[in-house]
Amino acid sequence: MMMIITIILFFFILSNLMMMLSIILSKKSFMDREKCSPFECGFDPKSKSRIPFSLHFFLITIIFLIFDVEIALIFPIITLFKMVNMLNWIKTSFFFIIILLIGLYHEWNQNMLNWTN
Repeated sequence: MMMIITIILFFFILSNLMMMLSIILSKKSFMDREKCSPFECGFDPKSKSRIPFSLHFFLITIIFLIFDVEIALIFPIITLFKMVNMLNWIKTSFFFIIILLIGLYHEWNQNMLNWTN
């Protein structure tokens, strides 16, 4: 019993020493401007945080997300083609496609699909 406790204690101390050694070795020795800057957004972190943001870019992003989710909903309809009643499948598919076309028509009328205004 004492041998098991000694082995457990040894591995516990060894793992703590390894963690402390990794913390010490991974410390940054200096702060660089490039390392402190954000990776993907492209905004300077030292400037004003409330800079103007393109609303058109935001609307295009929302449209992309909506159509991306709709594609994810269309795939199960395709796989259910052979498993369900044909009339119900056609009604459901046409209803879903009509909703998509109405949404596309509305976005077209609001000029959200034009990249330059």
